[in-house]
Amino acid sequence: MPDAAHTTGPPRAGLGAFADVLRHPGVRAVTAIGMAARIPATAVSVTLTLHTVLTLGHGFAAAGLVAAAVPTGMAIGAPLLGSVIDRYGLRPVLLLTMTAGVAFWSVAPLLGYAGLLGAAFVAGVLTLPVFSLVRQVIAAIVPAGHRRPAFALDAMSVEISYMTGPAAGSLLTLWLGSAVAMRVVGAGFVLAGLALWWLNPPVRSDGRAPGRERRPPVRSWLTRPLVGALLTVSAAVLAIMGTEFAFIAALTDADQVWAIPVVLAGWGLASLVGGFVHGAARRAVPLPLLLAVLGLATLPAALAWSWWSLLFLLVPAGLVTAPTLAAGSDAIGGLAPDRVRGLVTGLQGSATMIGVAVAGPLSGFLVDVASPAVAIVVCGSVATVLAGVAGLLMRGSGRSSAGTGRPGGDGERPIAQAGG
Repeated sequence: MPDAAHTTGPPRAGLGAFADVLRHPGVRAVTAIGMAARIPATAVSVTLTLHTVLTLGHGFAAAGLVAAAVPTGMAIGAPLLGSVIDRYGLRPVLLLTMTAGVAFWSVAPLLGYAGLLGAAFVAGVLTLPVFSLVRQVIAAIVPAGHRRPAFALDAMSVEISYMTGPAAGSLLTLWLGSAVAMRVVGAGFVLAGLALWWLNPPVRSDGRAPGRERRPPVRSWLTRPLVGALLTVSAAVLAIMGTEFAFIAALTDADQVWAIPVVLAGWGLASLVGGFVHGAARRAVPLPLLLAVLGLATLPAALAWSWWSLLFLLVPAGLVTAPTLAAGSDAIGGLAPDRVRGLVTGLQGSATMIGVAVAGPLSGFLVDVASPAVAIVVCGSVATVLAGVAGLLMRGSGRSSAGTGRPGGDGERPIAQAGG
């Protein structure tokens, strides 16, 4: 059959690449459920921030701590929950995270500030790592040669979620109150968990069920190329989130708050275009090179003098945002052995959260002591420098560094054996 041939043969370019990926059993369902599940996940920060400010009456500094508590917990919990998935399967983790989610989002509107801060951290640890889980499933069900368009679709769905979730969370809070908004977010997590329970997608590419077989030693899979790929994820997120914080501060100081969603939407649309081109291209661009381009493309935004010039100058960075994140997922997915795939994709989630955790304070400090333009330049420059470091770490890993999803070649040595 032609369709079967396309899904097992060499990857095609253009629209055919995406069509081939979507023909794989389970890809459409997990992509749709993953995008829907990420909407409440992306609404968490703004919902908790507005609840702390508008309902509890605290300032934005206190609200920032609450909003940061959840991703901090997720950075710790994602690899732990990924390890549980590797050993016991998906459904026990779904049961645990849904139970914890119902408890937190039901009680959270009733808590004072101190209680909310502590509960948010615990809830973050026990939150379903939907971002890393979707990537783990994609790596399990899509053959290596077709993963680039698959991860491009995933990165594009993340952009759509970020364009939808924060806006929905803020509108629900302003229209119906923070208590209702928080419970709607909680209900979204539960519905996503139920959908994944029903789908129960495979989490291993060898088709075997998770079990208690002996895991490979850390030194056999924690290679320099894998560390380099994880570093690119943190660096890319730092550049993206640091730039976002800086231009939001700039537009706020210029009394152009109304333009923030316009700029974010334009930036997101540019990323969607870039993700589509990346997935449809015949050849992959090396991951460190994509990160370097992202860092350099961010720098012109420091020259913006108005909201519309900022929108125009952010387009180049937007075009390479989704490709960089997709290539990072592709490389990490290809370097992760089946028996520890959940742990490794959980580490990718942690790398993402580390980028978020560093970007906010760094950009905020630079905005306060210098200017938003300086913050943008520093964040973009840091990403560019780290691209060089990642290139050195991934050197000799062969095609894996290009994001093809294939493990590295002779130059890929475990860190413990390479003196690193």
